[in-house]
Amino acid sequence: MALSVVDLYRDVLPKTNCRDCGFPTCLAFASKVVSEKHPLRHCPHLAADLLARCETELAEQYSQGKWLKRDLAEDALQWARSRAASLAVEDLPARIGGELLQIGGDTVLRLPYFTDQLHILGTTITRADGSELTRYEQVFILNHLAQGGSRPPTGKWKGFVEFPNTVSKMVSMKSTVEEPLIARFSGRTDELRRRALELGAQPMPAQGGSADVAVVFTPLPRVPVALLFWDAAPGDEVEAQAKLMFDATVVEHLDIESIVFLSERLRHLLCL
Repeated sequence: MALSVVDLYRDVLPKTNCRDCGFPTCLAFASKVVSEKHPLRHCPHLAADLLARCETELAEQYSQGKWLKRDLAEDALQWARSRAASLAVEDLPARIGGELLQIGGDTVLRLPYFTDQLHILGTTITRADGSELTRYEQVFILNHLAQGGSRPPTGKWKGFVEFPNTVSKMVSMKSTVEEPLIARFSGRTDELRRRALELGAQPMPAQGGSADVAVVFTPLPRVPVALLFWDAAPGDEVEAQAKLMFDATVVEHLDIESIVFLSERLRHLLCL
């Protein structure tokens, strides 16, 4: 019989909120046990036979994934790996850039990534020095491999909202990319420009207009990203603004979710 949070709290735990388990309430402890596999034995007030029976029941429901908190990053990574699993590495350079290398008897794609190089073997991606990428970095790179696009950038820039099916992601783009950039670099445009140059950015052509900082990054050979930043002038009621722009071909190379992941990674690198 599966143990829900309510079952565990009502029928198993002492309901004394003694905090001996490290949590403020028995209900909070029950939630962690059921949804995140927190060890039930951390409650010191359970009889041995009751603990053994409950641990057996919990192990069974864990194996079925019942009531477990989803690891969204892992889910996204597994999905991206399944999309890219059947790709032939030999076909990739002509489509997305990079070059093929022979390393230890394996054919590996070396792909430029910001100022670094990636090594891609099947669905395994590492930096050239062997260090790992974050899971969300792997997600958008694998989706880039699988998306099927081949056109080089056109030089025609669009805001994120101009692409189809982005309305539901605009909140994420604003809260996890634009607002943190504004908070970090308002009044610090020289620092933003320096950080951008360290990431390999180049000045943006005339489209930058009146922006105080207008630069273009090349995180991947066929996926440029432009950043426009307007600082707030002293005494001006207009607040600072940050906006990412993408080449018109970006949706041929990345799905919408991956564009957000890439944007979040760029923000993270700038704000380090």
